[in-house]
Amino acid sequence: MEFTDQLNRKINLPSAPKRIVSIVPSQTELLHCLGLEMEVIGNTKFCVHPQSWFRNKTRVGGTKNLNLEKIASMQPDLVIANKEENDQSQIEALEKIAPVWISDINNLDDALNMITSVGALINKKANALKLVNEIKAGFEKLKSITTGTVPKSVLYLIWHNPYMAVGSETFINDMLSASGFVNAIATPRYPNIDIEELTDLAPDIIFLSSEPFPFKQKHIDELQKVLPNTIIEMIDGEMYSWYGSRLKKSPIYFETLFKKLNSVPLSL
Repeated sequence: MEFTDQLNRKINLPSAPKRIVSIVPSQTELLHCLGLEMEVIGNTKFCVHPQSWFRNKTRVGGTKNLNLEKIASMQPDLVIANKEENDQSQIEALEKIAPVWISDINNLDDALNMITSVGALINKKANALKLVNEIKAGFEKLKSITTGTVPKSVLYLIWHNPYMAVGSETFINDMLSASGFVNAIATPRYPNIDIEELTDLAPDIIFLSSEPFPFKQKHIDELQKVLPNTIIEMIDGEMYSWYGSRLKKSPIYFETLFKKLNSVPLSL
């Protein structure tokens, strides 16, 4: 069977894979949601969902620091990867071990296409279609709630010292739009930003993501000193950045956040 991944690469599988290594956290969770169990034999140290897999599956390193020898010794018949989250040189090395299917996710449509494609790849088409339809319904309901309001500007921060923000041409940017906000950053990808730029931007809201940097109250205090009129909100980064089955939960989270922040006056 021939499959095409999201980089338009073709891979061939003689039958449905039985020994899968997933090196992307959100796609690991997706495989569980689609009904696999024994077929997934390895994941990364960041694949924290589901907890049972995190505790019991063989860990093969970090998403960008894989133990290639360990993966080779496991004799996988499929590796599921991602263009942004994994290192290109390691992917090229993995291709000598097993077929590698690579996703490339920049928006919700890419994510839904990935879910459909992975469903076909692992012989779970019906499960994937059901999940896609549930996700679409959730986001349609969310759109009906957020439509008609003037979106507040959000600076979405993912790192400290230096501050790093989420810009355009990213999946998180698309999720910000879907959740009723507008990104304060027009620069593509993940630009560094200093305090002077923060004050010049004067966003309505700052989101401090729960991942990859563990923001704390002290970071809120630090930012509030220079932006006293900006709302600063700690948010669940998985809801904005995980593009697998977690998308089924995201619309409800986004709706709650949207309603909360649109009832708070901008001048504190």
